[in-house]
Amino acid sequence: MGLFDQILGQVGGNPTVTNMAEKLGIDPEMAAKAVAALGAAHQDPGDTIEVAANKTGIDADVLEQIREAIGGEGSLGKFASMLDRDGDGSPLDDIADMASGFFGKK
Repeated sequence: MGLFDQILGQVGGNPTVTNMAEKLGIDPEMAAKAVAALGAAHQDPGDTIEVAANKTGIDADVLEQIREAIGGEGSLGKFASMLDRDGDGSPLDDIADMASGFFGKK
């Protein structure tokens, strides 16, 4: 399973992502897909927004809003290079915890 699918599996249906989607006026499923695409695209060469847009078909303006909502380009590096902070063998729950901090839900 690729990084995109792993992140999407973790953030899909997450109340934090749903909250962000509501604030931005977009579908929660699209928001989860966008967060996963941005996290995965951050590792790829080229512009993160452009890469994520090309891979998902999500509008670049929407991706830009989501990137800024989660803390900008620097936070994407944290998503992409997250270490397993709680030692449970999966960094994905740590990514969700970090995202929840960005949106005021912990």
